[in-house]
Amino acid sequence: MTCYWHRGEFVAHAYRGHAPVALHPSTAEILSAFDTWTTPAQAAEALDHLHPETVVKAAGTLLECGLLAEEGSPEAEEDERLADTWGPWSPEASFFHYATRDVPFETATPELRQHLTRGGRPALFTEYPEADRILLPSTPDPRLSAPLEQSLYLRRTHRSFSAQPVSLHDLAVLLGTVFGPAEFIDGVEYGALIRRTSPSGGARQELDAYLATPNATGIPASLFHYNAREHSLELLREGFNHTEAGALCAHQEGTDQAAFIIFVTAARERMRAKYRHPRAYRVSHLNAGHLGQTFALAATTLGLGPFQTAAFDDTAVESSLGLDSATHSTLYALAAGHPASDTPTDTTDLNAFRHTTLRHGQPGRSDD
Repeated sequence: MTCYWHRGEFVAHAYRGHAPVALHPSTAEILSAFDTWTTPAQAAEALDHLHPETVVKAAGTLLECGLLAEEGSPEAEEDERLADTWGPWSPEASFFHYATRDVPFETATPELRQHLTRGGRPALFTEYPEADRILLPSTPDPRLSAPLEQSLYLRRTHRSFSAQPVSLHDLAVLLGTVFGPAEFIDGVEYGALIRRTSPSGGARQELDAYLATPNATGIPASLFHYNAREHSLELLREGFNHTEAGALCAHQEGTDQAAFIIFVTAARERMRAKYRHPRAYRVSHLNAGHLGQTFALAATTLGLGPFQTAAFDDTAVESSLGLDSATHSTLYALAAGHPASDTPTDTTDLNAFRHTTLRHGQPGRSDD
């Protein structure tokens, strides 16, 4: 379970399909007495400053709420399996997973519609009106007419890049293709909405692109925000190099060579304005994945080598971009450059398959 304070109440939330329960804070002490298998009477002895009947009665209530389990019961076995399965991902990932399961679909309430039509709609675009900017060219690129099959099978994750800078044209095409509006659609009470080349839950398009350009022609090595409405780069800070890129992205291979990095951030209010349940946070991550796939395919088609990563220093990235994590959070980092000529092929061989488990129950092999 996970316990937390929320709106002045102490809440305990069991993972196994139970609703969160508001409890008196002293209940935490009673729960702590059951950190190993014990009887209510034994727990009462450990909590000798409480009346034994109070402890026994509380234990029964906690059992009914799913906050305690009986030894040998199906619930206890499920708890052990859950703990073993999630392992080092617990408690953060397991709690989020179970707390956002099985959400009923709800249409917009009259109250929500009223809120949105009274100035409650968040801005469709993120913009920095006072920033210096570079207006990007909108020249079509015939390379994007390549067969989809070609792009799908040529796509690789690249971590080694040449020193050749990426052209302003290629960068503009890539940003416009992945993050620019493909068209505007009527969202009825939500006003006009954007359709991109990637799907977005409810067409909320809550994701923005921030660009770091250590090696691009016609663009200073700086940090920018991509203004999708006017297809421009808004200057946030001059100066950015591969050393800083490596520091922001956990010094991963490739970040010290990539021509540019795009940090995909979520303006959460755009999503939250329509979807009130925390499950929508899952959708933002799925949306980021959609954009990452489109980015990888488009970059490949333009002759660039892409890679994507979720390994970065959130606080450092958001600080560099001038964002506060309360309203904007970084979800993904996309990068690309011209692949190095000595990039090795990744085709596997027989020896690799000998050390691969292809099916459940297959015995492992070890070196002699």
